Amino acid sequence: MKRGSIPLISKIGQETLAQYESYLRDLADVSPITIRNYLSDLRQFMAWCEETDSQGQEIQKSFALSTITTPAITCYRSYLQNSLKLKPASVNRYLVTLKCYFSWVTEIGLIDYNPAAAVKLIPRVDSPPRHLSNAEESALVAAVTNSGNLRDRTIIVLMLHTGLRTQEVCTLHTEQVYLGKRSGILQVYGKRNKYREVPLNATARAVLTEYIKTRTLDANYLFVSEKTGKALTERGLGYLVKKYAYIASLTDVSPHDLRHRFGYRMAQVVPLHRLAQIMGHDSLDTTMIYIRGTQSDLQKEVEKIAWE
Repeated sequence: MKRGSIPLISKIGQETLAQYESYLRDLADVSPITIRNYLSDLRQFMAWCEETDSQGQEIQKSFALSTITTPAITCYRSYLQNSLKLKPASVNRYLVTLKCYFSWVTEIGLIDYNPAAAVKLIPRVDSPPRHLSNAEESALVAAVTNSGNLRDRTIIVLMLHTGLRTQEVCTLHTEQVYLGKRSGILQVYGKRNKYREVPLNATARAVLTEYIKTRTLDANYLFVSEKTGKALTERGLGYLVKKYAYIASLTDVSPHDLRHRFGYRMAQVVPLHRLAQIMGHDSLDTTMIYIRGTQSDLQKEVEKIAWE
């Protein structure tokens, strides 16, 4: 069975799949995309069960719930890992699908026990998020400085020097900006409308001072879409960042990468509890990602003991 193809399953398997689809569409509170993924994942499992059970036999067996055991599902997990070479996140998606399905058929009495309940997901170590290198940051700022307008340059510089989330940038009002000669703050309402004050360094204060001078007195939002005259949307901000990343010959750069760039740089010079306060993290566990080395960092470390 090849991953990505739509495998053939027996008539009983098709009827079983249709029954689950009916439940998902009529009774379960899940999105159409989730339904599609669940059905696709379950079909793959059914096909694997029928192919595995029929090895060495002339007639392929039909999918039967009563024959599915916990060892069978763990064997399927190994198949996904070792034969299909799927990443942990993909393997876990299949397993979550099976856990949901077998929980349902157990609940409605089609089987006596849930064989997927005891199956563990694949533990994974989260990789540190991508962040721009010094050269990439310089290239991005140069691109927006040379090819963009003052609004776009202000947004890029502000995100690099405050670590604001995309939504926080788009919802900033002019009156939330306080600028002084030696200090400044942004009054930010972040996730779950949680309030915090983000300090502004000299670079952020300078670009904001220049930009605010160009704003009209009746302007409400700090950053306004040039097309609609309303607040810049998160989608519009994403397009803006990708536009200048393309000019700078950078790939896969999103607004959140600018936030990560700020987080990494700040983690090198301030205690984690202060960085968490600036970035609006409820838990230090979230902030901890910024002290984990990137692949480039780890490569530099192991090179220190190389025999030359």
